[in-house]
Amino acid sequence: MAIPIALIDYDMGNLHSAYKGLEISGAKPIITNSKEEILGCAAMVLPGVGSFDPAMRALRAHGLDETIEQMIGSGKPFLGICLGLQLLFESSEEGSQKGLGILKGKVRRFSSQPGLTIPHMGWNQLQLTQSEHPLWLGIAQKAQVYFVHSYYVDPSDPQIDAAKVTHGDQTVTAAVALDNLMAVQFHPEKSAKTGLEILANFVNLASKW
Repeated sequence: MAIPIALIDYDMGNLHSAYKGLEISGAKPIITNSKEEILGCAAMVLPGVGSFDPAMRALRAHGLDETIEQMIGSGKPFLGICLGLQLLFESSEEGSQKGLGILKGKVRRFSSQPGLTIPHMGWNQLQLTQSEHPLWLGIAQKAQVYFVHSYYVDPSDPQIDAAKVTHGDQTVTAAVALDNLMAVQFHPEKSAKTGLEILANFVNLASKW
């Protein structure tokens, strides 16, 4: 039986590819911004493509900031993707809006340097820092995943880092994990077999609800 997972629609996500990735991985994705539907699902995915300030305004306009906090507080698995990771933090150098503040820290822009391409776009290696986390089950150290971002998260507590990535001479957070909250800077739905395995691991966590 496919696992019902809420895929949050706030006009800022690449919902089609995220939907297909979750579906292939054994989920029954439900595209929604309804609090009742979200809280009734076994897990929640917050995708995101775009800029920090418009995304935060959209979340608050739909009351989704409170719903996200409630869903995470319920203990059900939560996965943020790309901008969906950055929104969990307190603020961003990309804008002036306050973030959700569920995680302490700031979103920062890559430092300009000769020969460094911004945005960081394309395939890069994961450096797993919580290698035993169930999200990484079967995922090899230095597995290749697909990134598109100009900003990265800088957590106040480095213990929540679940993976790192190096771009130029900067090694930054590629994923975080804390209890039932997981979030990744890369796009698992665009990361071929490795990405689908990560999504399948998340769906497996959701199946326990």
